[in-house]
Amino acid sequence: MEINGSVKSIVARNLSDLRMKNGMTQLQLAEALNYSDKAVSKWERGESLPDLEVLIRIAEIYEVDLDYLISADHDDRYSSSPRERKKRARRNYLFITVMAVLLVWLVASLVFIILVGIWGYKWVFALSFLYAVPVSCIVLLVLNTVWFGGRKNFYIISVLMWSCLATVVATIHAFTGRFFPLVFILGIPGQIIITLWCLLNNPDHLKPNRLT
Repeated sequence: MEINGSVKSIVARNLSDLRMKNGMTQLQLAEALNYSDKAVSKWERGESLPDLEVLIRIAEIYEVDLDYLISADHDDRYSSSPRERKKRARRNYLFITVMAVLLVWLVASLVFIILVGIWGYKWVFALSFLYAVPVSCIVLLVLNTVWFGGRKNFYIISVLMWSCLATVVATIHAFTGRFFPLVFILGIPGQIIITLWCLLNNPDHLKPNRLT
């Protein structure tokens, strides 16, 4: 069965555009597909079409849907390279993370305002802001693990532990009048355990991020 020439031209244009957006040469794509660069050249000139299996493999390489390769009109999400799309997704994840943390502090502020409004100002009500620190760390820990691969979890867990200890000390002082700083001694073995755990699971977590 003869294939419509317009389909060939659409596929040819899409293959050429995707290859250039991804900074690949015809030879590099050919090697990735175990084909010759002459075959790739024919595809991009519209002289022939790749087999379905090859089209699927090309879609995987360029991180697009198969429909993209045979469509003349494309979604906005494909207007940039995969690297740019990943950067955009990372920015979105970062924005959501910041908003989630701000939501925690909004709730803490709301609790503080309500307590002051009902019973008048008492310094103990300011504990709501102190409690927001470990809660924020928990939110950061979850989202950082899910979206950013767990990098910097060492620092988040460390802050979580020390803020929890500070919360305990402040709460004891607020309700008993006693200042009991010896609680912070628990942080020493705790910090050692956190450090060893991170080193055993992924030493890179303790290294600064390199710009890429």
